[in-house]
Amino acid sequence: MKLGITVKLFMAIFCTCALVLITMNWGVRMSFERGFIDYIRQSNEQRVELLADTLQEQYKQHGSWEFLETNDRLIYQLMRSFEQNSSPRMPPQGWRTKFWILDSHDRRIGGYDQPVPPDLQGPRRVMTVNGVVIGSVISTPAERLTRDADINFERQQSRTSWMIVAFTALLAAAVTWLLSRGMLAPVKRLVNGTHQLAAGDFSTRVEVDSQDELGKLAQDFNQLAMTLEKNEQMRRAFMADISHELRTPLAVLRGELEAMQDGVRKMTLGSLESLQSEVSILTKLVDDLHQLSLSDAGALAYRKVDTDVVHLVQLAEAGSRDRFHSKQLTLTSKLPESAQVFGDPQRLSQLFNNLMENSLRYTDPNGGLEILGEIRDKLLILTFQDSAPGISDEQLIRIFERFYRTEGSRNRASGGSGLGLAICQNIVEAHGGQISASHSPAGGVRITVVLPLSVPHGPRN
Repeated sequence: MKLGITVKLFMAIFCTCALVLITMNWGVRMSFERGFIDYIRQSNEQRVELLADTLQEQYKQHGSWEFLETNDRLIYQLMRSFEQNSSPRMPPQGWRTKFWILDSHDRRIGGYDQPVPPDLQGPRRVMTVNGVVIGSVISTPAERLTRDADINFERQQSRTSWMIVAFTALLAAAVTWLLSRGMLAPVKRLVNGTHQLAAGDFSTRVEVDSQDELGKLAQDFNQLAMTLEKNEQMRRAFMADISHELRTPLAVLRGELEAMQDGVRKMTLGSLESLQSEVSILTKLVDDLHQLSLSDAGALAYRKVDTDVVHLVQLAEAGSRDRFHSKQLTLTSKLPESAQVFGDPQRLSQLFNNLMENSLRYTDPNGGLEILGEIRDKLLILTFQDSAPGISDEQLIRIFERFYRTEGSRNRASGGSGLGLAICQNIVEAHGGQISASHSPAGGVRITVVLPLSVPHGPRN
């Protein structure tokens, strides 16, 4: 039989309360018994003192112990004078302890009728008159209860204490059960939510009704569920986009090949170039998917060294200048002399080539691309801003999504797969930088890349 966490918590708290109650009751009982015995002992000592003082006064009046030896009832009258007892003949056994009255030679002259035990350790009061010892009063120590009234009182107190313990235990059980259920209610909600999440229901959420650790845990759970739900939606959209992107060139290839087989279209140099174009698009798409998957998994080989990023940008600019010129586009740059970044030269070159290729494909003729660079607060800020056409604010937010292409001139007709900027984002983040998009002053899109500069004269991990 498996016990739930509510039962376990209830048992833990209740057992702790029960242990505390039993310990407190035992301590109180011990304290009461010892205190009661001490009270009896002090009371006995006071009686011995009073009796001794009274006998001293009587000895002074009579000059000897004959008054006590000839009248054994006198002792009870003397005791009655300072004991509030209605009995005219309170026997010595009426005291909680036994007592004896001895003369100067330790001969018994009153009190308990049995001889004094030789090893008696009880309180003893010596009586003197004019500095001369005339006798003593001695009693047994009060180590335990002997009177019926005292014993009954002790028993009554014991029953009462155990009744209090039982009532308190019941109250503790009720309060503990309510507390355990109330405290574990958020935990149960989290458990149920986790089970639903594990079953694939990413839309599940848990109620947040506090600001303590459990409330923060519930908030983190909801955030996790939202992230998983979003990732699942992105995964499905990604798979759908991949299927669509692969199906389009394959359908074109199949259609043209079937047309050639049926004799509808002749196999000419132009038809072969059309097939080669579709194969190139398909190859580029597969390569981009491969690069993206590697960058997502962190499997891209980053061989980082201190690299002059300005030099890499200039090389990419020089390699693209002829293509820009052929499309009637200008390519200008304004860069610092150098900027050392700890990174992979090959991947950074891939980054800059992708950004220039993006502008080359999507910028209208008679426009251009301007590359700006500045060093600020140990950061290299590179800006790639092209001319019209531009995109909307909504499109700017989604520009780094996989397979996302804007409408208008920035579409598949330009030859893009919609993965270039996603790959660029992964490369920048792998170098500890940031990439963002905004509207260009020239009417196009401005891509801003921020990379941390190398730390001079310091060892690298």
